[in-house]
Amino acid sequence: MADVSADLSGFSFESGLTEDEKELLYLRARSAGLTFCGCAHAVFLCKLVHSLRCFIKSHTENRDSGASGGDSDLCVGILGMGHLGKQLLLSLAEKSGIKPSHIKISSRRPESAAKFLQTGFECFFDNRRLAAWADVLFLCCLPSHLPKVCADLHSHLPKRCLVYSFTSGVPITRLAQLLGHDFILKPQYDFVACDRADSWLSCTHLTAALTNPLLIEASSPLAMSGGISLGRNWVCAVLYSLLNICTSTSMGSSDALSLINSILKENRPHTVDLNAHSFISASYASCLLSEEPFPWISLTDAQTKETPLLCFLSNTKPLQESISAAYKSLLETPAKLDGYSLF
Repeated sequence: MADVSADLSGFSFESGLTEDEKELLYLRARSAGLTFCGCAHAVFLCKLVHSLRCFIKSHTENRDSGASGGDSDLCVGILGMGHLGKQLLLSLAEKSGIKPSHIKISSRRPESAAKFLQTGFECFFDNRRLAAWADVLFLCCLPSHLPKVCADLHSHLPKRCLVYSFTSGVPITRLAQLLGHDFILKPQYDFVACDRADSWLSCTHLTAALTNPLLIEASSPLAMSGGISLGRNWVCAVLYSLLNICTSTSMGSSDALSLINSILKENRPHTVDLNAHSFISASYASCLLSEEPFPWISLTDAQTKETPLLCFLSNTKPLQESISAAYKSLLETPAKLDGYSLF
């Protein structure tokens, strides 16, 4: 149906604003860009982790002559059903390939989750239960609610549970203290002046925008454009997360590196292999046996300190290109949901 108000300037959003308010219109594009990038990066993480779990299951079955390696499907929890939580759920449901039965939510307000309950998603209304179930737990609560949420979760988070926080205003070091947990990812977005920031305004319908190659490229973590940037520490922390997942299964360092390199190489050019020296200090790496697991890596340190991986990534252009190619490939690959659609 045609928009009869399209050419009527008096009906436009800007028409009701004062001159002072119009100077703040750039915040609309920034907000849309942050939502898009946040959801796109979350989908990328979940696809990487899911791929690794599939590789681990296959590796275990081959090693043990066909014995079942357990369920490789990723269990994702979303705590908070405000605007971001809802957009994240839509993005994961449509783009990640994760089964609806493996995405669950928790909310203080039942009415905020009503639409999703009708489409088959389960809401626990219990933060601790969600945390105990999830492999990846997204925190989408307001900063004012965070102390209560952290008090609920403290000492109830399994070590294997990767917490991904979208809550602003709370640094990761403080969040780790509040949760009593060090397996936490927190993207830190920065803003720069840019003439192309308005490109994010096309993200009104997020799941449709996530199929746009130009927007996917603009959100690529190592080469972001549109006035939003994300530090390389986040990319390093994502790779350290994959390493910790291997460590949690007691997998030897040699096998762990092989699987992580396989994910980055899969259907993409990759000329640089990650090795033990890429992740940990030279002294530790030289003593690490191939059948010995990597040490557990604190993601707090990975996101706040200069790590061996940050140095390696910063100085290795082919690795940067490989990760960017992996990002675009995973985001542009349609999710296989066995015919399921949220809409």
